[in-house]
Amino acid sequence: MRVIFAGTPEFAAVALHAIHAAGFEIPLVLTQPDRPAGRGMQLHASAVKQFALQHGIPVAQPVSLKLDGKYPEIAQEAHEVLRSTPHDVMVVAAYGLILPRSALDIPPLGCINIHGSLLPRWRGAAPIHRAIENGDRQTGITIMQMEEGLDTGPMLQMQSIAIAGDDTTGSLHDKLAQLGGAMIVQTLRQMQQGPVPATVQPEQGVSYAAKISKDEAALDFNASAEQLARKIRAFNPFPGAHANVGGTTVKIWHAQALDLSSGKAPGSVLSANAQDGIIVACGTHSLRLTELQKPGGKRLAVAEFLKGFAIEAGQNFS
Repeated sequence: MRVIFAGTPEFAAVALHAIHAAGFEIPLVLTQPDRPAGRGMQLHASAVKQFALQHGIPVAQPVSLKLDGKYPEIAQEAHEVLRSTPHDVMVVAAYGLILPRSALDIPPLGCINIHGSLLPRWRGAAPIHRAIENGDRQTGITIMQMEEGLDTGPMLQMQSIAIAGDDTTGSLHDKLAQLGGAMIVQTLRQMQQGPVPATVQPEQGVSYAAKISKDEAALDFNASAEQLARKIRAFNPFPGAHANVGGTTVKIWHAQALDLSSGKAPGSVLSANAQDGIIVACGTHSLRLTELQKPGGKRLAVAEFLKGFAIEAGQNFS
């Protein structure tokens, strides 16, 4: 089976690696254009492009596939490349570009998507972040046949995993990426044998995982300690939750909700030491901060952080 692959970040690169390792022919990879990154804002190739180039796979990087969009000539050229590339199916994983009907109709067996949630829960751009932020106990991977709607297509395969109490978006991402790679290989092998049964998504239980905004990263200590702990895990490693203390904005990478009520105003520092961490009053209960980062500094365990950034009981986080 010949597989065109469309994807951009590391989540997609893991799936591409699995498809390649399984021996499927990959005549073409689509990925987003190189983006500036780092302090020097040099152009960097996506994780998917890097893998493709290392393995001699042709790469196309159109800025759009919409024939009626802002770049119709580029989209038309991309369509022509797809049509002229012999293939059976397109696999899409975290591509980041909308595939219009005109593109979805090109592959003989259609377009198959690897989505990081148990659909129809958390359709959209940030399913891993939102699952952790909202306290979900489990998530998983759904392999679905793509259609024009946002993650609305019929499901070919689904598998769940538990969300551990200490999972961050980073750790859960890695687990789901590996699962998605294994599942797409299994689905492609099933497709080699004939049509794969598809299940229409239920109408109940639909939710949308909106794209993460840096504006969301500020912590409001009027929330409960449990809500704040989940948000810190959900925003690790991007964009990193933060709060202001003593006139300085610090990032908070790890924290633990405590069943401790102090009667103090939300944001009040109850104690701060190397042994117990920094304990802060919240709208409900308290939060123990255990890994922080000051501007221009490194992520540090609380004992090391306090050596270079003094915080005392009675100060306030806001």
